[in-house]
Amino acid sequence: MRIGELAERAGTTTRALRYYEQLGLLPARRAGNGYRAYGEEDLRLLREIRMLQDFGFGLEETRPFVECLRAGHPEGDSCPASLDVYRRKLAELDECIARLRDVRVQVAGQFERAVRARDELAAAEQPPQCELAEE
Repeated sequence: MRIGELAERAGTTTRALRYYEQLGLLPARRAGNGYRAYGEEDLRLLREIRMLQDFGFGLEETRPFVECLRAGHPEGDSCPASLDVYRRKLAELDECIARLRDVRVQVAGQFERAVRARDELAAAEQPPQCELAEE
């Protein structure tokens, strides 16, 4: 298939495909007429790349998965290098979650302080007294 058809089937652009090719993630094969030629295996590589990108993986992080598929493995994550990338990504996500929890604690503390301050201010304010009403 040609680059336009591959891009359409993969849900991406021809520009992205050329970029992947430039990075060495997608093989650059040419047909006899000089046009780029792709097969179903290339579509599979692109689907793997896009899925990993949807998970937040950078393009360079997808390389071990692509290489694993190219080596003939049924899944891109069945190679040791792919598993290493998963481990690093999980550690990165755990760190991010911990930072977000810390921020949440700080924001909740600020919120509670603000509510208390508002309530204290409201309680301290006395309504105006009318001298005639006291008699």
